[in-house]
Amino acid sequence: MVFLQTQAINIDVEELARVNDSIKIATYGALEQLKTNPQGFMEDLIQTATQFGLKLLAAIVIYSLGAWIIRRIKKALARIFARRKTEGTLASFITSFVSIALTVILIIISISTLGINTTSIAALLAAGGMAIGMALSGTISNFAGGIMLLVFKPFKAGDFISAQGYSGRVKDVTIVNTKILTIDNRMVIIPNGALFNGNIDNYSSMQLRRIDMTVNLAYGTDADNCIKAITELLRAEKRILDSDTPGVADPLVVLSSLNDSDITFTIRAWVNATDYWDVRFLLNKTLYTRLPQMGFHFAYPHMDITVKS
Repeated sequence: MVFLQTQAINIDVEELARVNDSIKIATYGALEQLKTNPQGFMEDLIQTATQFGLKLLAAIVIYSLGAWIIRRIKKALARIFARRKTEGTLASFITSFVSIALTVILIIISISTLGINTTSIAALLAAGGMAIGMALSGTISNFAGGIMLLVFKPFKAGDFISAQGYSGRVKDVTIVNTKILTIDNRMVIIPNGALFNGNIDNYSSMQLRRIDMTVNLAYGTDADNCIKAITELLRAEKRILDSDTPGVADPLVVLSSLNDSDITFTIRAWVNATDYWDVRFLLNKTLYTRLPQMGFHFAYPHMDITVKS
């Protein structure tokens, strides 16, 4: 990087030296011509001024026409984005980027019309762009991540997601970061580069969710009667869906495992995503309250010891 900067400085110094020498030579020649042939000098001056005026007029016309075309392109992009209902942040970023890039190209073309060598200008722009890109590599990564998020839309504002170790509702998605409001009312700002390259769990993308729960009861529990009792408790909750809903199965209760100190019943039930936590918490309370009343007792870790005399 230091070598590139040193080389660029050397090139600039040499270019300035050549330009300075050219100006001196041209000035000396003009003064000599003015002394020896004043009439010819005035004719050359008028001719040069006329040529420059024509070039300046052409440059103004080119710039005005180019600026009009750029405005038309911006309006066309705005109509396309509006028709396709593109995310506002992405549409604004693309429009601004295209406008700036086309304006820079238009300025270079207008300057070259005046007869000015634009090679050095293009080289300086390229070197400056490379230096800025290296200095802002992290920011550019977030820009790229933001564009990918806005294009593929793995989530949108209002969705409840879990990503980068945080869970919460998405408040805003910008071109460089995403703001998440956690359950305990903290605003977490995650860079889009890390967010897009990591795992994203979107709890709001599907309309339905399945509740998976386990209940550990003591050995000696009548399995069939227990399954029947839990099923009745599930069916009593109106927010739990059954096979009448397309793509949904009836609530399921099974004896899933035999453990050291207890037996495990697994519960699976479908609900609307908006009802998930309310129903889950209510089921915990209902099972804890009603099962002992129905003669089914919860297990706890214990050890039976037999003492022989």
